[in-house]
Amino acid sequence: MRILYKPVFLFLLPTVLLAQSQSDTQQILDRLQRLEDQNRELMTEVRALRQELASRETGPQTPAAAATAAAQQPATPSGATETPPLEERVAVNEQRIDEMNQSKVEADHKFPIHLTGMLLFNAFANGRNSGGQEYPTVASPTSGSATDGATLRQSVLGLTFDGPNLIWGGKASGSLYMDLWGGSGSSLNQLMRLRVATLDLAWTNTTFSVGQDKPIIAPREPTSLAQVGVSPLTGAGNLWLWAPQARIEQRFKFGDSTGLRAQFGVYETNESGNAAPAGYIQGSARPGIEGRFELWHKFGDERRIEIAPGFHTSQSHVDGTTVPSRVFSLDWLIRPAGIVDFTGAFFTGENVGVLGGLRQGISIDEYDQIHATSSTGGWAQLTLRATSRLSFNIYGGQENDRASDLIAGGISRNLMYAGNVMYRLAPNILASFEASEARTMYIGTGLRLNPHYDIALAYMY
Repeated sequence: MRILYKPVFLFLLPTVLLAQSQSDTQQILDRLQRLEDQNRELMTEVRALRQELASRETGPQTPAAAATAAAQQPATPSGATETPPLEERVAVNEQRIDEMNQSKVEADHKFPIHLTGMLLFNAFANGRNSGGQEYPTVASPTSGSATDGATLRQSVLGLTFDGPNLIWGGKASGSLYMDLWGGSGSSLNQLMRLRVATLDLAWTNTTFSVGQDKPIIAPREPTSLAQVGVSPLTGAGNLWLWAPQARIEQRFKFGDSTGLRAQFGVYETNESGNAAPAGYIQGSARPGIEGRFELWHKFGDERRIEIAPGFHTSQSHVDGTTVPSRVFSLDWLIRPAGIVDFTGAFFTGENVGVLGGLRQGISIDEYDQIHATSSTGGWAQLTLRATSRLSFNIYGGQENDRASDLIAGGISRNLMYAGNVMYRLAPNILASFEASEARTMYIGTGLRLNPHYDIALAYMY
């Protein structure tokens, strides 16, 4: 049976997994027993070597003892490599034992877990309309003092999991990423926060995933070391909201250079993002249905194009009224040469706040009727990799919400643009400088601006 045409069978995985043969389990147990035996042999050898080393350090041997020890040593064949010194052999064996012990304690079920992430230091400066935020996503309607500071809160800690083999040649894997962006900006009140996490059950042409991630219709985002705690262009064209979801992906190939990735899933909306007016009862999180269909084609080894339309549909419940959320999306990657990328995304629809848009997805008209706010937005980025160490990124985006759907004080347009330069000081150390500006149009008060400057140093591990 080919999984290519029956992805729905993946939903029966819990039942099927219970039917795996006992022989597979026995093979795993046998392998673990062999590793235990090897570990014990290495420990025995290290103890013997340590005892020999200690006996040598106690003093010179008598001639008779020396002759006996020499007779017990095997002769070195002519032309053979001389045995390494005792101290070196002890060090090598201890290192091998440490490696084996490390692999054993990584997970209870003997499968490896890898530490990954980024230690990120940022020094920043804001204009007078930051609203007291370190990394504002809109320009504040009221001016204050210009602010500056530094932080390590955008550092990311990640774990990747290499799981067991599945039936029919599948493979399980997963990842989990956290940061310190939770809590307040105080150095004494920073909380660990879950960013994204996925568990993937993958076969040759099919993958079933559960976890927390960006909306299925918006997988891409701009490249930045200045905006990590919040995704770049949040509220300015990037539908970024990390939320629980389950999805299935089916891959089709039309020759060696063309293919299609079809994704379909259920995404949990964030109803606090629709900003129901005060005094109205806010509904709880709702399931949304999403789909994305990415058609790709490559031209040789370096040039490539990807175009992906998508859709989202869900319903918000506010004060006993049902308000729809309907979104059409399009994202792309165009690589005309190995050193240039043009990426971006576009969306249009209503009540997009539940996906990470501006938090004003629901409005009330002059007749006290609740309805959805219509929105259009998107972003684009141009990347130039000048050398293997030096790259430039220029990006910008905006969200336009229909003014007639909003009341005074609402945001009819939020625009942000930025540029950064990144330099690789070492294979795992990046330095970056970025300048950006938010331009926010408020109904009744007009345009507000806020510049932001950021210097970043990242250690990848």
